[in-house]
Amino acid sequence: MTSTFPGFDSPAVGFEQPFEMLLACHERVRRSLALLGRLVRHVGDHGHDEQSRSAASDVLRYFDLAAPLHHDDEEQHVFPILAGSGDADLAAAVAGLHSDHLRMSALWAGLRVTLEAWSGAGAAGAGAGALLDQIADFDHLYAAHLATEEGVVFPAARARMDDQRLAVMSADMQRRRAVPVRP
Repeated sequence: MTSTFPGFDSPAVGFEQPFEMLLACHERVRRSLALLGRLVRHVGDHGHDEQSRSAASDVLRYFDLAAPLHHDDEEQHVFPILAGSGDADLAAAVAGLHSDHLRMSALWAGLRVTLEAWSGAGAAGAGAGALLDQIADFDHLYAAHLATEEGVVFPAARARMDDQRLAVMSADMQRRRAVPVRP
């Protein structure tokens, strides 16, 4: 029997390549959003079961732990190099992305309450339909956000970073995740 909620295979990218790591995180965001959509449809159609509880836990784990770290990576290392670049279009893009992060956090706070309940053994199936609009907003916000980062902001920031700055970014990303830094 095929699972409605297959697991994730993480791309093999290391912190030594911080922009590649950021892009790999974007793929995990997309997979987590797709899982969230499948989860809500499953709960609406079939109620809760072990797979739906596991999927709810997976989505919670990603957006509670990994997404905030990823946003911090951007806020600390990518956005500052562009905000002061003198390029008005890049500065506007960065301001919009920063605003997106705040809105994402607010939307997530609303979604996580239901997902927290759904991840428990006694979760009921009620509420799936009410989440669809919130999830659509969350998904659309992330889609536009990722497109701006991948198409405009990451290439511009990468072009402005030398090897030393990339090494600092890499070490900080590892430190905040408690990953041993390689010499």
